[in-house]
Amino acid sequence: MKRALITGITGQDGSYLAELLLQKGYEVHGIIRRASSINSSRIDHLYQDRHKRGVKLFLHYGDLSDSVSLVKMMYDLKFDEVYHLGAQSHVRVSYDIPEYTADITGVGTIRILEAIRETESNPRFYQASSSEMFGKVAEIPQRETTPFHPRSPYAVAKVFSYWATVNYREGYNMFACNGILFNHESPRRGETFVTRKITRAIAHIKFGLQEKLYLGNLDAKRDWGYAPEFVEAMWLILQQDKPDDYVIATGETHSVKEFCEEAFAHAGLDWGKYVEIDKRYYRPAEVDLLIGDASKAKRVLGWESKTRFKDLVKLMVDADLKTLEDQLAGKVARVDVGQH
Repeated sequence: MKRALITGITGQDGSYLAELLLQKGYEVHGIIRRASSINSSRIDHLYQDRHKRGVKLFLHYGDLSDSVSLVKMMYDLKFDEVYHLGAQSHVRVSYDIPEYTADITGVGTIRILEAIRETESNPRFYQASSSEMFGKVAEIPQRETTPFHPRSPYAVAKVFSYWATVNYREGYNMFACNGILFNHESPRRGETFVTRKITRAIAHIKFGLQEKLYLGNLDAKRDWGYAPEFVEAMWLILQQDKPDDYVIATGETHSVKEFCEEAFAHAGLDWGKYVEIDKRYYRPAEVDLLIGDASKAKRVLGWESKTRFKDLVKLMVDADLKTLEDQLAGKVARVDVGQH
C-alpha cells in the first residue's frame, strides 16, 4: 500500500485527489490548519466513513508556515508520494495580502522540499504550478517552454515554487515535478472564484434570493477544465519513470462573458438583466488570455481533457441549483416541524 501526503486536502483539488488515491488503494494523509472552525466539508464524506469502509484517511494539524511540523511528519510517516496543493490560491486576494501569499504559496514550497531533503525520505513530489505564471503571455497557446511573465503576487509566488521544484530536482536528484494546470472548476470550487460565484448567484437569483451579480473584467479569457480529470493528471505525473514538468489544459479558451451567457441560459435566464460591472473586482494587472497546449501530457501521460466547456458550465449550474433547492427544502421542513 502506497502512502501519500496531500497539502491543501480540504480544497477542491485536494478533495478530488484524496478520493482518487483512496480508490487506488492508497493510505492518504492530509494537512489541515488549526482554526476555530475547520473547513473540511469537501472531505467530510471520506473522513466520516473511514471506519465503515476501511478507508485509510488521516488528517494532521500543521501549516505551510511551520517547518518543524513538516519535518516531523516526513520523519514519522515516510511517504511514497507528496502532492503539494496547499496555497493562498486566490489571485485577486493576493494583491490584498501579498506578503502572506509569498510566504505560504512561495516559501511554503521550500519548507516542504527542505523537509524532504533533510529527512532523506525520498518521496516523489508534485508541485501544483499554475497557468497564471504565464501572465502577459509570450505565445499562444502556452506550453512547457513558454516564458513566464507573472502579473500578480500569487503568480510571482507560483513562479518561485516552480523554479524551486526544478532546482531541487537538479540539485539534489529529487523526483520533483511541476504540473502547470490551467483553470479547472467543479461544484466544489470556492465560492469567491468567478465560475462558482456565477453559478451560485444563478441559483440564488432563480429562487428569488438575489437580484444582481457583480463581476469584474468580462473580457478575460481562460482555459477551463474539469477538476476531477485534472487531479488524475497529477497522479499520472508521479507514476512516470522520470520526473518532468507538464502543462495540463483543455486547449480551448472562453471569456468570463461567455461563461455568464452559457450559465444563465442553461438556467433559463437572461444574463444581461442581472450582471453588473464593479471596478473593485478588476486586477491591477490583468491576465487577458490563457490557453494551454497539453500535447506533451497526451503523448507522455496518455492524458487529455474530456469534459467540454458547455458541459462543465451545465454541471456546475445544475449542482448549485440542486444544493440550494435541498437547503431550502430542509429549512421548510424544520419550520413545519417547529409549528406542530
